Amino acid sequence: MAAAEENTSLFLIFILTMVALPLVPYTIMRLCRAASEKAKTIHCRCSGCHRSGKYRKSIYKRISNFSTCSNLTIVLLWIVMIFLVYYIKHVSREVQVFEPFSILGLEPGASESEIKKSYRRLSIQYHPDKNPDPEAHKYFVEYISKAYQALTDPVSRENYEKYGHPDGRQGLQMGIALPKFLLNIDGASGGIMLLGIVGFCILLPLMIAVIYLSRSSKYTGNYVMHQTLSTYYYFMKPSLAPSKVMDVFIKAAEYMEMPVRRSDDEPLQKLFVVVRSELNLDLKNIKTQQAKFWKQHPSLVKMELLIQAHLTRESFALTPALLKDYRHMLELAPRLLEELVKIAVLPRNPHGFGWLRPATGVIELSQNIIQAVPLSARKASGGNSEGIAPFLQLPHFTEATVKKIARKKIRAFQELCDMSVEDRATLLTQVAGLSEEQACNVELVLEMIPSIEVDIKCETEGEEGIQEGDVVTMYAWVSLQRRNGLTAALPHCPNFPFHKEENFWLLLADAASNDVWLSQKVSFMDEATAITAASKAIQETQEALGASAKEIGIAVREAVDRVKKGSRLVMGKFQAPAEGTHNLTSFCLCDSWIGCDTKTSFKLKVLKRSRAGTRGHVPEEGPVAAAEDGIEEEEEEEEEEYDDYESEYSDDEEDEKNKGKGKGKVANGAVHQQGADSDIDSGSDE
Repeated sequence: MAAAEENTSLFLIFILTMVALPLVPYTIMRLCRAASEKAKTIHCRCSGCHRSGKYRKSIYKRISNFSTCSNLTIVLLWIVMIFLVYYIKHVSREVQVFEPFSILGLEPGASESEIKKSYRRLSIQYHPDKNPDPEAHKYFVEYISKAYQALTDPVSRENYEKYGHPDGRQGLQMGIALPKFLLNIDGASGGIMLLGIVGFCILLPLMIAVIYLSRSSKYTGNYVMHQTLSTYYYFMKPSLAPSKVMDVFIKAAEYMEMPVRRSDDEPLQKLFVVVRSELNLDLKNIKTQQAKFWKQHPSLVKMELLIQAHLTRESFALTPALLKDYRHMLELAPRLLEELVKIAVLPRNPHGFGWLRPATGVIELSQNIIQAVPLSARKASGGNSEGIAPFLQLPHFTEATVKKIARKKIRAFQELCDMSVEDRATLLTQVAGLSEEQACNVELVLEMIPSIEVDIKCETEGEEGIQEGDVVTMYAWVSLQRRNGLTAALPHCPNFPFHKEENFWLLLADAASNDVWLSQKVSFMDEATAITAASKAIQETQEALGASAKEIGIAVREAVDRVKKGSRLVMGKFQAPAEGTHNLTSFCLCDSWIGCDTKTSFKLKVLKRSRAGTRGHVPEEGPVAAAEDGIEEEEEEEEEEYDDYESEYSDDEEDEKNKGKGKGKVANGAVHQQGADSDIDSGSDE
């Protein structure tokens, strides 16, 4: 029995150890991460965002935020650990070392008369004839009698002095960390032990592997189904217009699997009447168009109507069942749109370039979904090429409000942002008809809108110029500023029911040919990660150029300072194209805000690779030099023609006209600010 109890205790200690090994360090990591989080408010403080409840710190909200599966699992495991520690300490018996002098209450080296005297005294107290308690009888037989024998019997005394026990040498006693019922040797214990070993050592790992493989075969690392990526890849086209991106987006497998109920038919019919103007239906053949719309797959019809309900802010009319599907649709939208952007910029053509037109269209759709602004609001009207979409993301702004401020010659969103605080408050209260509180909310949102600047250069490491076939490295510093001084912030989006972080997409593209040379997502939320990445990139670059340790240290410190001031370093490599001057544009597009995107145009000069593979200077005299001068003059004329190039990405009608004329212009409504042209001259000085 004692051995069985000891084995049970060992089994509990084994379980306690297995639980504590991963739990203790993981808990410490979570606590350190929570302590290091900034207490600074980074979300919008306008009344609309406050009413949305996303950032409300009520007791219920705190409990809801804490009661995640991960946190509840940690708490449960700690409760199990505390119970095991208590049980092992108070229930399990400790192994006591046999000490006869201590048992008899004597000091080591006591005389024989003292031993007999102490034995008679304890016998009166614990002898079965004197004390009927069974525990007293057990203690007298197992401890007092053996202790007296060990100290008085010559053989027992000799065994005790040699081996520490009156019975002589004791065998090595080992325990097995298994529960007590498995150690009862009978007909059933062998089968139970076999089942336990097979289940714990074979079936459990096999089941975990099957679940992992089945899930990994269905989903990507971004929790997007592989079937969705295949569908997006198939329907992605280089000429995909921004207005047609919605048709591709709603074909996600996650949306196709959402249930279509008969009870949804009537609410969807009513919703169709409300959002019909946003469905791009031909009004001349409206009946035919409506019939064609309803003949689509029921899931496609449902998803498009739910998205349009969100864009037009008509979700309040949805039934509870549709509202649940609506929230699930919006929860999946950010990561589906991110994967759709990646597929758009995925290298497709022989030169390894992605497509600019669909990429900007997807980012436009993301902006509209986050801000709940209709796609039709992007159409140019009233001399405003960017439409009224940027205005509608501001609180309390409607189409009527935009028309009122347009009477005061405020037609572009940037014109409103450039006004002084006093003039803007006067405009909003006296002309737009907003109250002082509403005007204050508008001011809070304008302070949150980011301003982006891009400083970009391309060069071949270790060489003076760029020749055909060289590996060109792009260095781009993306700087963000807000009027409220924040760098990391959550966008103003009261109609989007989930937390959404700002992400920016930097695209190096040739707008005339619709080619994306490089693309990368930029985030300003994690400063520590940005510092580590920038330091490592600058250090590797400087070491490749053969810089000294002092020069490397200075360059790294400068990069860290720029990151702390609100900049992020973006690096990428591409192969230099054919000889000539290439007119490129860097687009920095935000997936959450409308109207804060920037573009910067510059020229990349690529030299012809010499036959010997050297980078010698071209002779300044002779017929060859004259021919080169003629080529340069022709290139300058072409550059002047490209300088006159402008593209409006959201006007599909104008894009169709330009396509018919063969001008090759690309449409993109996400770009509204023209950056300063900067020449990157990679050749020798002329």
